Amino acid sequence: MANHQKDFLFVLIKSLSKSEKRQFKIFASRLETSSNTKFIELFNILDKSEAYDEKLILKNGLIKKVQLSNLKSYLYKQILVSIRLNIPSQNIRYQLREQIDFAVILYNKGLYKQSLKILDKTKQQAIENDEKYMAFEIVEFEKLIESQYITRSIQGRADELVIQAKELNYRNTISSKLSNLSLQLYGTMLKTGYVKSDAEYKYIDDYFVKHIARLDQSKFGFREKYWFYNANLWRSFLVQDFLSCYKFATKWVTLFYDNKNMIFLNPVFFLKGNHYLLESLFMLKYKTNFKKYLNLLEETISDPRFPVNDNIASLSFLYIYNNKLNYHILEGTFAESEYLIPEILKKIKIHNEHLDEHHEMMFYYKIASIYFGNEKYQECIVYLEKIINNKNLYVREDLACFARLLCLIAHYESGKDFNLESQLLSTYKFLIKMNDLHEVQKEIIRFLKNLSNLYPSDIKKEFIKMRERFIELEKSTYEKRAFLYLDIISWLESKIENRKISDIIKEKAKLINR
Repeated sequence: MANHQKDFLFVLIKSLSKSEKRQFKIFASRLETSSNTKFIELFNILDKSEAYDEKLILKNGLIKKVQLSNLKSYLYKQILVSIRLNIPSQNIRYQLREQIDFAVILYNKGLYKQSLKILDKTKQQAIENDEKYMAFEIVEFEKLIESQYITRSIQGRADELVIQAKELNYRNTISSKLSNLSLQLYGTMLKTGYVKSDAEYKYIDDYFVKHIARLDQSKFGFREKYWFYNANLWRSFLVQDFLSCYKFATKWVTLFYDNKNMIFLNPVFFLKGNHYLLESLFMLKYKTNFKKYLNLLEETISDPRFPVNDNIASLSFLYIYNNKLNYHILEGTFAESEYLIPEILKKIKIHNEHLDEHHEMMFYYKIASIYFGNEKYQECIVYLEKIINNKNLYVREDLACFARLLCLIAHYESGKDFNLESQLLSTYKFLIKMNDLHEVQKEIIRFLKNLSNLYPSDIKKEFIKMRERFIELEKSTYEKRAFLYLDIISWLESKIENRKISDIIKEKAKLINR
């Protein structure tokens, strides 16, 4: 998993591909500096090392401790320069930035006409590719040049630039306001979680409406629509309106499919939109559309035009495999999904520098759910304990809470319930500490606690009673999300009917024909 305490230079070197390392060595060999040998030596030491070790670097005596800090900074910069020189030509943002740099060079040499010619062409490319921030930067640069070099051959040039500047500034301001709103809603999600009452619902709704009230959607371009759908999606997630999540995630993804060049220009936004769409479909149990969009996503990622880099490869793995597991959980095909587990564990190791801890733990929870559904309780407990024993604050609280609850049930099912009382107490204290004690969680703990006090003849009656209680709770806006983490109702039904939980879920999946 990603360790954010590692040395930045070491992590950068370890992220380089074989071709990037080869290109850097060719690039470095051209540098004629007194420290050339030393920084190449430092590169080679770090490249061969399994972990950052300052003692190993200083061991041969070529690099002195007093030099190390400056040498590392110099090497870090030169690696980035080398990568920058070898960026694929199809990356439009780098093309635009390069042309702006060329225009600056010409301007500094007093070649105003040549500079303006490059800027005008680059501006059109920026507008065509919806890079309005760059387009605005270009217009401002054009205004600067025109104020020093007046060309009378273009009538109304000043008015033209002013109109362009106003239009671009308006669109950029709208995008900025919507992206700010989206980020603030996301921050609220991380800080306080989903709304838990009507009062919290009203606060979020009023806050959202206040910030979008004066926006004219008819004037939105691609970027403004993207941020508008993004903000609406986070508002919908916060208030647990999953149908609205589906609506705006669909609009988000459709926006990209309607503007296919934007998929390849903004692959991260495209991937995230698909992930939220699939998450919404999972919450709504729309398995037909889920399968359709998952297949479409895989086809798009395999398109030769789809960009390839470490970040995109990691996100593609995360979203594809997370949703493959979700599909099997929806269908109840737990045995059929076990082949994915070794693949996922292998890929977690490959992408460990780019996966944050929460997403790795989420994979473990999904794997545990697969094993639970397949009645392999010991394997289930192993993966749940990876989450429970993780003391890192990056792990989302609701994930940690439900991992503990599922672990209690897995211990009960495996017959290892001799210390269930102490586990229940520990879980209860944890939930209170996390301030995440919902009615569903209270009922699960109360139910498991009572089981040990019942006569065998009364256990089935208790299962039936609790099933009815949980069916009522599932209808609550503020409790229904818990059942997505833990299908306690299907488990109770499996105990009542003395059948496999996978068979119960499969039957339900067939009945929900959507």
